Amino acid sequence: MIVLHHIPYSRSMRIMWLLEEMGLTYQVERYSITDGSLRAPAYLQKSPGGRAPALEIEGQAVFESPAITEYLCETHPDLGFGRLAGDVERIPFLQWLSYAETQASIIASLNLQMVFLRPPAKASPVVLKLEVARLRASVKMLEQALTVQDWLLASGFSAADTMMGFNLFAVPFFVDLEPFPAVRAYIERIHQRPAYQAVLDAEGPQQFYAQDFYPVPEA
Repeated sequence: MIVLHHIPYSRSMRIMWLLEEMGLTYQVERYSITDGSLRAPAYLQKSPGGRAPALEIEGQAVFESPAITEYLCETHPDLGFGRLAGDVERIPFLQWLSYAETQASIIASLNLQMVFLRPPAKASPVVLKLEVARLRASVKMLEQALTVQDWLLASGFSAADTMMGFNLFAVPFFVDLEPFPAVRAYIERIHQRPAYQAVLDAEGPQQFYAQDFYPVPEA
C-alpha cells in the first residue's frame, strides 16, 4: 500500500501527478497548513520538518518531493520517468529536479508574505519586489529551455516535468506569463496530460489563493 500525505495544491501535487503517470495505486491522507496537523507527533515521525509531501511505501516513509521522485523513478525504472546513472540525460534530469525545488522555495516565500501574512504584520515591498524578480528570472530560464524542446529533457516527458507541476500552477499568481510564450505552451501541454487532469479532478476547486494575481504593493 502506498500512502501519500498531501496538502492540496502544494508541492505534494508533484508526487500525486507522478503516481498517476506511473499508474500506481495509492491512498491520499490530506492535511492543512493552518490546522496544526503537520505538527502532530505521528506526522513528524514521517516528515520531521512537518512538511508535505511524505510518502509511505514498502514499509518506510520518504519525505521531500525530490527524494520521493528519485525513489519512485529508481524503483520503477521500466516506466521510463527517471534517468538513471549512465544515462546521457542523467545530469540534466538531476539539475531540473533541483531547479524545480529552488524555484519552489521562492514561491513558498511569496506565499508566506503575500497570501498567509495577516495584519498588523506587513511584508516589505522591497523584499517582495526582489522575490518576484527572482521568480521572473527563473521563468526566463525555463522559457529559454522550452523554446527549443517540448519538455525539460530533449528525449521527452519525464519526472523532471512532474516536479514543475506545482510551480507552474503557482507562478502565474505572482508573475505575468504573457512575455513567456514557450512556458505558456508548456503549461498547456501539461494540462492536456490525462494524469494531470486526474490530479486536478481529485484536488477540486483550489482554495489556496484568494485572488487571481498578487501585485507587489507600493512602498
